Amino acid sequence: MLKFVSLVLCAVVLLSAGCVKKQPTVVEKTTVQAKDFLLGPEDVLEITVWRNADLSRTAVIRPDGMISMPLIGDVRASGLTANQLAEQISKRLAEYKERPTVAVSVKEVNSYIIYVLGEVTKPGKYQLKTYTTVLQAISMAGGFTPFASKNRMQVVRHSRNGTGDLTELRIMVRYDDLLSGRGEPGNFVVLSGDTIVVP
Repeated sequence: MLKFVSLVLCAVVLLSAGCVKKQPTVVEKTTVQAKDFLLGPEDVLEITVWRNADLSRTAVIRPDGMISMPLIGDVRASGLTANQLAEQISKRLAEYKERPTVAVSVKEVNSYIIYVLGEVTKPGKYQLKTYTTVLQAISMAGGFTPFASKNRMQVVRHSRNGTGDLTELRIMVRYDDLLSGRGEPGNFVVLSGDTIVVP
């Protein structure tokens, strides 16, 4: 009977391990490189059009995600990287100039906002200037209260799918795994708009 129970327990553990291996798709979605920073409203950009001071300018991304440029008018900037925006502007300017060279750099990051809610000392909205991990965000919020269920945290993320519908992803996070470096998804970078919920 003991052998049977042991075999059943082993099977459950192996099946659980098999399920955990499916998690890397979540990890891929939460891994961020500096070059992949997505622009958002209120970010301040320095746009340089080579050999053309009249077209070069400092621009602030409006709440609707657009910036205004001479000749070409409004250009969508929100949700793009600086390099992608430079390509967009370059393509639009190509209608007026031969082979324009455009560079976009971020002067001020104002759109990187996250929320930390629940059993933390200072719950609320946090405007950040650099990429921040889950552990760093918890630390900024003053750490856990004595009542926090540290191993039942969730990161709630909203994004738009291919059809433009808003989808919600809930990433389960265990504090013990963050400290030990074991388990998925690990101490990943939170994205702008993410909400960390500590029950």
